[in-house]
Amino acid sequence: MTMNPEILKRERQEALKGIIMELHAGVPAEKLRRTFAKLIKDVSPEEIADMENALIQEGFPVEEVQRLCDVHARVFDKALKKAGKPGKVPGHPIHTFVRENREAKSALKELKRAAKPLAKGAPDGRTVERFAELLARFKEYEKHYARKENQLFPALEAKGFTGPTKVMWGKHDEVRGLVRGIEAALKGSDWDGVAGAVRTLAGAVKKLIFLEEKILYPASARKLSTMDWVRIKRGEPEIGYAWVTPGTVWDAELAKAAGAEEERAARPAAPAPAPGPAPAAGTIELSTGRLTPEQVDLLLKRLPVDITFVDETDRVAYYSDSEHRIFPRSPGIIGRAVQNCHPAKSVHIVNDIVRSFKDKTRDVAEFWIQRDGRFIHIRYFPVYDKDGAYRGVLEVSQDVTGIKELQGERRLLDT
Repeated sequence: MTMNPEILKRERQEALKGIIMELHAGVPAEKLRRTFAKLIKDVSPEEIADMENALIQEGFPVEEVQRLCDVHARVFDKALKKAGKPGKVPGHPIHTFVRENREAKSALKELKRAAKPLAKGAPDGRTVERFAELLARFKEYEKHYARKENQLFPALEAKGFTGPTKVMWGKHDEVRGLVRGIEAALKGSDWDGVAGAVRTLAGAVKKLIFLEEKILYPASARKLSTMDWVRIKRGEPEIGYAWVTPGTVWDAELAKAAGAEEERAARPAAPAPAPGPAPAAGTIELSTGRLTPEQVDLLLKRLPVDITFVDETDRVAYYSDSEHRIFPRSPGIIGRAVQNCHPAKSVHIVNDIVRSFKDKTRDVAEFWIQRDGRFIHIRYFPVYDKDGAYRGVLEVSQDVTGIKELQGERRLLDT
C-alpha cells in the first residue's frame, strides 16, 4: 500500500526536526548522519528549509537554528549535493546571486593570498596597501546580502517562509562582524590577527554560499511566482550588484506578461477575497508604499529634524510642526514668499540659493551655527520631479550637538 504523499512529507518533516533537536541535545553529528541515512534516502532542499521554518514557528529560538546551521549542513551534506544548483537563465535574480557567489570566492582567494605575507610580520607599506585594496573590493559583497535582505526575503516572508530568512540574516551579520574584525586588526597592525580572521571569514562565506545555493535558492524557486521575481528584479538596481552586471536573457517585462497570464489561468472562477485588509479610505499611493494623510502628518512631525518646503513659486508650502522645533514657525508663513521670511540683509543669499537650484548649478547648500550651546546644521536641497523640472526647496535643520560627540560605535542591540 502506497503511503499518502502528504503523510509521508509530514513524517519526513518530523524526522528532520528530530535530527535537529538531537543535534541541539549534543548528539555527535557523525552518528546523526548515519541515522539520517537510515531514515531518509532523499530529501529536497525545500523540505530542509521548511523544517527550519517549522522549528522557528513552534518557538525554537532563531539563534539556536542559526548556531546549528553549519552543523546540520554537514549532516545533510550528501543529500543536499544531490539536489544540484538552480539552473536559472542570465538576468534572473537567482542567476545573478550565484554569479556573485563565484566572484566572492575569487575575491576571498585573492584576499587569503594577500594575507599570507602579513602573517610573517612587519610587512612593507605596499603589502599592507594591497591587502587593504582587496578587502575593500571584497566588501562589495555587502550588496549581495542587502539585496537578499531587502528584495528576496520580503517575498519569501509574504509566503509565510520566515524562519530561514531570519537564520540567514543572522549569518550575514556574522560575516559582517568578521569583516569589521579584520579592519580592526589591520588598523592595529595585528598581522597574525588579520591572517587568522581572513581564514575564518573564508570558511564562513563558503558555508553560507553552500546554504544559499543548496537550500535557499531552490526553495525560493519553488515558492515564488513569476510576478514575485519580477518585483524582486525591479527593485534590485536600487541596491546594486556585487561585481557583476546581470544578464539580459531573463527580461522582467516579458516575464511580467507571462506571469500575468499564469495568474489569470490560475485564478478561481469564483472571485476570491482580496488578501489582507483593503487600503484605508483616502490612502495616498507613494512611489514605495501607501500612507494615509494622518500617517504622513504623524511621520513628518516625528522626524528628528525640522523641515520646511518652499514650492516652485518661492512660497512656503509646508513646515513640520514638531514639538521641539529649532527655529520657530507658525501657520502665518504658509503661502508667504520665502524672501519675506528672512532679514533684508540675507535675502540676496536666499535668492542665490534658489537660483542655483533652478538652473541646477548646485545640488545642496549648507550652513552651521552655534546657538545657546547647541551646534545647528542647516541644509537646503532642490526638489525636482521625474522629468527633472524644478518643484521647490527642502530646508532641513538639525541639532547635531550630541552627534558631534559620538565616538566608537554602538551596535543595534547594545543597551
